[in-house]
Amino acid sequence: MNVWLLAGLITAVVIVVVIKRLIGEPLNARDLFGPPVLLSGLGVWALYKAEHLTGTDITWAVGGVALGIALGALRGTTVRVFEKQGVLWQRYTGRTFLVLVASAAVMAGFGLLATRMGMHEQARPTQLSIGVGFLGEALVIGARGLASGVPFAPERRRA
Repeated sequence: MNVWLLAGLITAVVIVVVIKRLIGEPLNARDLFGPPVLLSGLGVWALYKAEHLTGTDITWAVGGVALGIALGALRGTTVRVFEKQGVLWQRYTGRTFLVLVASAAVMAGFGLLATRMGMHEQARPTQLSIGVGFLGEALVIGARGLASGVPFAPERRRA
């Protein structure tokens, strides 16, 4: 896939997800888990297709995935989950964006350290980093939603 097309697709998905969550949206499983699974899958695919990966690359990639999930989970604790019209809704808060900026700084530092320690650039797919962050967030929000006892929003019907 063309690098610019992939970058544009990733950017569009992230922007749509963030805007929807900033405004507030019904919380349903597909919208919560779809984008992170898609982006993470694309990232894993990029790793699979990368040539000349070493044990160092894989070790740093696994560490980056774990850190990304943890930082995403932390971000998930700042998302407001509430009942509206009998179903769950979610909305990003100011703290969500503070954690997002801090997480980006931590991940940038991790990436710099990994590169200095021998990780190859192709072993750091951006879509994997973004996807696992959103996945960590989704796991926490999903667990909070289940614990609330309020039903998740139904899937929207497409025309």
